[in-house]
Amino acid sequence: MQMGRKAGSDSANLWSEVAGSVLSPLGYDVLEASLKSGKKPILLVRIERKDEVPVSVADLERANHALSAHLDTLEALLPAHYLLQVESPGADRPLFTARHFERFVGLKVKVRSPQGNFTGRVGTVKDGVVEFLLDKDERRTLELGTFKANLAEWPDQPR
Repeated sequence: MQMGRKAGSDSANLWSEVAGSVLSPLGYDVLEASLKSGKKPILLVRIERKDEVPVSVADLERANHALSAHLDTLEALLPAHYLLQVESPGADRPLFTARHFERFVGLKVKVRSPQGNFTGRVGTVKDGVVEFLLDKDERRTLELGTFKANLAEWPDQPR
């Protein structure tokens, strides 16, 4: 793992790697991790449970304590004073993997892609391709990794 970089997507990758190395053995996947600058910088880490059970307050506390202890050993990478914020993904949850899309089939998502931005329902997911169902029976298919998507509605039951 390369250390010492703090800008752009390299920084996000660094913090995702750091957080993942600590939290993955505890049963958590890191969805996002970034260091946001400001008067008091914030290291924001969004997690989900590998068993797909909703993240509880106890999970957030456990992840925060484990990550905080590890970050104390990485003083050179962090500002002298920062805030560690560990969160569940929330209502605008990002979707990255095929499994993420499979879990939320039928729900609306906001998609940003080089071919344009749109809102549609998650359709089929197969062989690294996601189908989106738009209004007026229009369908779009995009290859995973070529676009960004966030939930636009939350399911009635946890998925």
